[in-house]
Amino acid sequence: MMYAIEEINASPALLPNITLGYSIYDSCDIIPRGIEGVLWMVSGTDEVVLNYRCYAQAPLAAVIGDSASSVSIPMTNILGIYNYPQISYFSSAMSLANRHNFPTFFRTIPNDMIQSLGLAQLVKHFGWSWVGVLADEDDYGQGLSTIFKQEAQKLGICIEFLEKVPILYSESHTHRIVEVIKTSTAKVVVVFSWETYLYPIMMEIDKQNINEKIWIASEAWSTSSALSKNQVFTMLTGSVGFAIHRGEIPGFKKYLLGLHPLKSPNDIYLRIFWEEAFKCRWKNQDILPETENSTLSCTGKEELGKLENTFLDVSNLRMTYNTYNAVYAVAYALQNLYNCHLRPLPTGHSETWAGEEIYFDENGDPPALYDIVNWKPTTSGDIQYIKVGSYNSSAPPGKELVLIDSAILWPGEKKQVPLSVCSESCLPGWRKATRQGQPICCFDCIPCSEGEISSHKDSTECLPCPDDQWPNERRDICPLGIVLAVLSIVISVVPKSILGLFLWYRHTPIVKANNRQLSYVLLCALTLCPLCSLIFIGKPSSASCILRQTMFAIIFALSVSCVLAKTIMVIIAFKASKPGSNLHRWVGSRLPNTIACLGTLIQAGICALWLGYAPPFPQNNMNSQVGKIILECNEGSSLAFWCMMGYMGILAIVSFVIAFLARKLPNSFNEAKFITFSMLVFVIVWLSFIPSYLSTRGKYTVAVEIFAILSSSAGLLGCIFFPKCYVILLKPERNTRDFLMGKGSSTNKKK
Repeated sequence: MMYAIEEINASPALLPNITLGYSIYDSCDIIPRGIEGVLWMVSGTDEVVLNYRCYAQAPLAAVIGDSASSVSIPMTNILGIYNYPQISYFSSAMSLANRHNFPTFFRTIPNDMIQSLGLAQLVKHFGWSWVGVLADEDDYGQGLSTIFKQEAQKLGICIEFLEKVPILYSESHTHRIVEVIKTSTAKVVVVFSWETYLYPIMMEIDKQNINEKIWIASEAWSTSSALSKNQVFTMLTGSVGFAIHRGEIPGFKKYLLGLHPLKSPNDIYLRIFWEEAFKCRWKNQDILPETENSTLSCTGKEELGKLENTFLDVSNLRMTYNTYNAVYAVAYALQNLYNCHLRPLPTGHSETWAGEEIYFDENGDPPALYDIVNWKPTTSGDIQYIKVGSYNSSAPPGKELVLIDSAILWPGEKKQVPLSVCSESCLPGWRKATRQGQPICCFDCIPCSEGEISSHKDSTECLPCPDDQWPNERRDICPLGIVLAVLSIVISVVPKSILGLFLWYRHTPIVKANNRQLSYVLLCALTLCPLCSLIFIGKPSSASCILRQTMFAIIFALSVSCVLAKTIMVIIAFKASKPGSNLHRWVGSRLPNTIACLGTLIQAGICALWLGYAPPFPQNNMNSQVGKIILECNEGSSLAFWCMMGYMGILAIVSFVIAFLARKLPNSFNEAKFITFSMLVFVIVWLSFIPSYLSTRGKYTVAVEIFAILSSSAGLLGCIFFPKCYVILLKPERNTRDFLMGKGSSTNKKK
């Protein structure tokens, strides 16, 4: 505080021509002494005179302090009567944010409520859902633990135990708390306590060698020197906690080294410090208390720079930095008044010389900024607290917590985040079942019932698959209907693309060969073949039951009839090329068109008779699976269904036989080889379909037929048209009349 005042007085920009003074009173964190000090400051005399102000010098502008909330509360009650502002650097009680009760109270330390919310988010960040809580039995501990518990419940975190740390030491109470911690299954313990009250418990924990716990510290003990020095409690290594934001004060180190009792003869505190630090005693200072081992006389030549003392350590300024900011807040308020800005304390943004912003919200609180520290061992055996993140309440929602996870060292010097859960997570395909009488974080994992799935971890319920889908073996997705639908659409796009390619290269010999119009029709039919399988997917209805088999039958009959027509034309074209042949009149588009139309019309007639005699209809199948009702299509007449399938089989077999016989024709008519392979694939698929179809029930019956439709469509498309696409796109030198007539190949052979 003294350094900040001297710095402000030396500044030409802040309060020019105005000198700040100060009076210091030590309350010793005792409420009566705090009240006495306030009355002394308000009245301005050594002997308190109530309701009178007897200042001989400048009046009181503000009070900096106190540290303990229990002392600050009665202080601000008195100061509020006289409208004196009070700025505390360490009083963080939530009740002090009540502007109705404490209208003149401000502070440079965040409200405890923010810390509780932040610690709950910290626990959630590491995936811990099962924790224990220790809290002082005073307002500090109980207030923080209550807010933490409420926020933890919102975040799905369960608390196994919540124990009160006694303010007055009790051996039996301490042993009971340690026994609860020892027998608990929670690996994480969140502690809201002052180091003074926590110390006996940690002593007993260390005595019983309880080393497997992870300790989460509140700011009251997260940077405690008593708990981290000289290997006192090695089991605290790996602890993580919130700490008061550490700041830097430019020039403060130099200021401390420049302090000397001879320069400030009226500063009795500095003389006492000097005697304690150098183990000496000033001559003729009988009024000072004697110090232990003070056999030497203080000469004034002692050097502070040679001391190893926490007083000179400016690398960890936390509460000191809050005090520094509190003084600057008062200075800016006086500056505003000096400039006739009627704003008592800076609710706008002001800055210290260190560049930090100073402002208060409507409750007198600063923006909450905490350092997150991790306790790591040093080579000397002590524990050092290393900053591994921060918590900023003024950051955008969801970004308040910033952590460097890789920088955290956990107990046992491990880098992987430990687990602290009551029950292991349930994998997809399982659901959580809460154990009766236990928190929601304690549960059993039960597999999803047949026909249901859970697609993510820790599902609370399993969801049934849609009517057109069925779960996979792990019961984490319903892939069947989706896969088949996507596959159908993808396969239907391929013949469309080939049709576009053929139209673009329609004047080339390989497209013109063997009736390009028939190829166009076949490609259109092969586009519709996969799409007709979409009618099989979904909840059966009267329309879908009638259309799916008839559309499938007619479209496939058209496809196979086109293949048959192309095969017959291969043979006729070859025979017609011989001298004296009478087959010239059959060459052209009339015959293949007739074959394709006739083959399709016969199948259409079979379907018409089927629909007229016994059309398919939707039904509820209650017999195929016990305890389930399956919505499916009844084919109406099994005879009509197998007649339709039989006719398609006859067309396929005839096409296969004719193509097989024509496979050895000259190269100019080599399409017969590809037709042979395509029909072989087609026949094999549908022959294997028959036993599969008869041996399955329910949704799998539909799936088998869809697979057969897609497989046979892909077989026809690949065997007949892929070789032509290969020549068009990759071997254009073969796409000539001479090559197709065999002249190109014979020429190459001669070479």
